[in-house]
Amino acid sequence: MKLNSWMCLLMLLLAKRGQLLRAELQGPTATSETTTGPSAPTAASLPASEPSSQAETEEVTTAETESRAPALSNERKASKPKEATEFVPRVMPAALFERLWNDSLMKQQKLKAEIEKIEARRQATAEPAAVELTPEQLEAQLMYNNAMEMLAKPRTDKRVVFTLLKKAAAFNHQDARAALAWAVLMGHWMEFDFHHAADEFESLANEGLPSAHMGLAFMYSAGVGGKNVSQPLALIHYTLAALGDDTLAQMALGYRYLYGINVPISCEKALIQYKRVAKKVASKVTFANGPVVHRVRLLDELENPGSHETEIVDYYQLLADKGDVQSQVGLGQLYYQGGKAIQQDHQKALEYFTLAANAGNAIGFAFLGKLYLEGSEQIKADNETAFKYFSKASEMGDPVGQSGLGVMYLKGLGVPKDPVKALSYFTQAADQGWVDGQLQLGTMYFTGNGVKTDYKLALKYFNLATQSGHVLAYYNLGVMHAYGMGMLRSCPAAVEFFKSVAERGRWSSRLMHAYGDYKRNRIDEAYMQYSLMGEVGYEVAQSNAAFLLDREEVHVFNDRHEDLIRAFYYWKRAAGQGYSAAQVKLGDYYYYGWGTSKDFETAAALYRKASEQQYNAQAMFNLGYMHEQGLGMKKDWHLAKRLYDLAAETNADAKVPVAIALLKLQVLAKIESIKESPYRFIFYLDENIAANWDLYTITLLTLLLGFIMYTRRPFQQPDVQPANDLAAAAPVQLVPPAVAEAAVPAPAAAPAPAPAPSPEPEPSTAAGTSKATTTTAAATSNVNGASEAPSTSANANANALDPTD
Repeated sequence: MKLNSWMCLLMLLLAKRGQLLRAELQGPTATSETTTGPSAPTAASLPASEPSSQAETEEVTTAETESRAPALSNERKASKPKEATEFVPRVMPAALFERLWNDSLMKQQKLKAEIEKIEARRQATAEPAAVELTPEQLEAQLMYNNAMEMLAKPRTDKRVVFTLLKKAAAFNHQDARAALAWAVLMGHWMEFDFHHAADEFESLANEGLPSAHMGLAFMYSAGVGGKNVSQPLALIHYTLAALGDDTLAQMALGYRYLYGINVPISCEKALIQYKRVAKKVASKVTFANGPVVHRVRLLDELENPGSHETEIVDYYQLLADKGDVQSQVGLGQLYYQGGKAIQQDHQKALEYFTLAANAGNAIGFAFLGKLYLEGSEQIKADNETAFKYFSKASEMGDPVGQSGLGVMYLKGLGVPKDPVKALSYFTQAADQGWVDGQLQLGTMYFTGNGVKTDYKLALKYFNLATQSGHVLAYYNLGVMHAYGMGMLRSCPAAVEFFKSVAERGRWSSRLMHAYGDYKRNRIDEAYMQYSLMGEVGYEVAQSNAAFLLDREEVHVFNDRHEDLIRAFYYWKRAAGQGYSAAQVKLGDYYYYGWGTSKDFETAAALYRKASEQQYNAQAMFNLGYMHEQGLGMKKDWHLAKRLYDLAAETNADAKVPVAIALLKLQVLAKIESIKESPYRFIFYLDENIAANWDLYTITLLTLLLGFIMYTRRPFQQPDVQPANDLAAAAPVQLVPPAVAEAAVPAPAAAPAPAPAPSPEPEPSTAAGTSKATTTTAAATSNVNGASEAPSTSANANANALDPTD
């Protein structure tokens, strides 16, 4: 027992000795153990000094001397290990802490020094630019700002805008020069000049302007302005523009990384780019949620032409002028949001909502509140008036008014902040399905404002709001999926939501501008707009650009082969984003070899994808034809018939072509059955006939149709002059044909035999028939110029009365 105690003491002393030596190498250590009590200073609070080291040496020497003493009491033995165990954790952590503290201080000092150098360098480069601004440059900046403000307004004179830009560009204003270069590249109120745009972009890109890099990237990608198509150069300029915070370049990079266009697919890189753009869009969203942008697909509009929107607006205008409240509300909402056939005009919206409100309509009161709460160029914001209208609408149970009151109480707009009241109003509006109430309620649960944070409820209300297409709901869902808040993290879902938000920015109005150019027959201008937005990733713009190229309406390139190649790539990009009509068109390009080599298997795969995912009738019909002919797949007439039937069931417009295709299929099936019968020698009479059977079939059908038309032509009887006036005046039309035929006498050489006895007819019938027969006989004798014998006339009458004749 004593030996074990001595061994433990020896090991503790050796460990203590080693720790003291290491502590000396790392830095200052704790003071002597003679200082006791809770107020004893630690090593971190004492400076490194020799007395401390001498105290530690004395303590170690004392401990060794005491360990060699032979006579020690039991208390001494018990207390010595305790002191050692207390001493070990107090010395080592203190030294390590101080060493790490010193290292962190040194790093902070170095980092601070580097930051100061960078700031000094930045100020040195920025100060001269601020100082060197001349009055001409200040005037140019003012003109540019005024031009951009006017250009953002829906109703403004674009000629004045570009006049200001030209004046600013004359003072070498970079942004004004870039704006003019974009104008001549897109054909915005100026004539096309691709080469001038290319020169300007190259000059400005050398000066580091992000929008110039974006312009060069688009030109290299589209191959305009004397630039050959070069996707690597386009990618370089897109990257440089995105680093300069150019929004369209960030969207273009995000789209390329998402779908792997000339770069490896990277969801995380796409997420970074789309998140930056979505954040910009979300910060600009107002209570009115911005104007509505209609995405019109030209291919769908051609195949399914609808009614003219202007006529519908005129019809509602007529009803609204007659006092129809629902028409007034509808027109007010159209002017409030703007649309395909009508521009946004809050002043007209105010007029129609006022008419509806005067008639006691709750929606009219609610939207008047929205107009006065948000404010616009024509209407000054007024929280008091907005609260009055919202209160009236809320009292009538309107969810728009309830949501408006909730926003005012939540943000303290004209009323004291009250999250509890806001929660109550939002809940009432959300229960009625109003999108603003759902969004605000989800935001409160997401941020924990006035309620306990609940990501599940936030997710529920955000999903409900996305069904109505609210931008902020998409953005919030993107944030939740990007960071895994209340759910598992999903990069693809986050990118999809952020992409939807990014494509709802103010730059999406270019789509409506392009559609207006198309309606005004400015095809080249519309194509350039669609081409730019297609590079950014808009599927509608990609399909519309391909549509214009496919119809040979674009005259930018003047080369049909180049048009087909570009159309092929635009159809391919639109099909990659799930547009079924683009998948069918891309299949046609592979089938006919337009812009690419023929590939029946790829065409069949695209048709199958469109038919299975989108139930496209045209894709089903094309797939059935390929099964019928055995192109790119095994010949199968049964499956072809099934696909034809599905096409007819999916779309009523396909019934006629499907009926013709099924008729042809039945004819082919009959021909095949004949080939397997004993009459198959007919098909081997001449190989030429067998090879051109369709031509001979058409010829036979044409001959058959001609024969039918010949036989069914109207028959013209020759004009016969009557023998005498008595024959022309004879009342032949009074006698039925059968009776008249029986009354004609038989030739004398072959007298008719006597008829068999028959039952006596009714008196009225017999008398009438006898009279008619006698009259007919008299007329006949007059026509022939000779009289008949009485017996012959009697036999004729008997034959006419015989029911068995």
